[in-house]
Amino acid sequence: MIPDVVVDVGNSRIKWGRCSGGRVAEVAVLAPDDTTSWQEQRRLWDLSGPCAWALSGVHPLQRDKLATWLRQRNEAVLVLETASQLPLRALIDQPDRVGIDRLLNAVGARCRVPEGTPLILVDAGSAVTVDWVDETGAFRGGAIFPGLRLMAQALRDHTALLPLVEVGKTSPPVPGTSTAAAIEAGVFWAAVGGINSLIEQLRSKSARVPVVFFAGGDAALLATAFDAGIQLWPTMTLEGIRVAAEAIP
Repeated sequence: MIPDVVVDVGNSRIKWGRCSGGRVAEVAVLAPDDTTSWQEQRRLWDLSGPCAWALSGVHPLQRDKLATWLRQRNEAVLVLETASQLPLRALIDQPDRVGIDRLLNAVGARCRVPEGTPLILVDAGSAVTVDWVDETGAFRGGAIFPGLRLMAQALRDHTALLPLVEVGKTSPPVPGTSTAAAIEAGVFWAAVGGINSLIEQLRSKSARVPVVFFAGGDAALLATAFDAGIQLWPTMTLEGIRVAAEAIP
């Protein structure tokens, strides 16, 4: 299938990618359950004629709602939901129970580097995932921990007095001189420290230097705290959906 539009359905938002020239050429971020905004985006992208859509994501109910909405409009819809649908070897326990977004990141990233290049894939959204793709192109698993908003929300929900703080600054200063500033610094640098530690451990898995890609809603915020060796790639998951869809006749 050659998709006209690819869609990544996350826990808090939906990302549409309009495909052109063998790549994701344009991206729109939409509410996960607002059919009015969906219809408006179709109009803006002039998707009035029959189109091919490839959908995936970590929120099955919202994904299937969008798939039904599109099929009601006579669109061709492919839903990617299992590891067996993807052009990827997953050398892990129970591949079909791994978050499909993590596998799709690997599918997309493998097409962006020379054969034999190991990869570290960081996706910073509601959760942060840090995954390893070895020199043979096989997905080998990784690590998952709470993202910035979940960490901040947990402090608010499980203490008596701490406020809910939005982490919106890059590299907040330490020490924080107020409770809110201390929370913002703590959450930000905890995420940076966790990612950095995992990257260093994964780098030790190969004699070759891995390419490190950053994606996800908080990637740009966090990437400023890392050296120039990382590559910010906001459309990594969408590109994985496109490549996986094109591999299916």
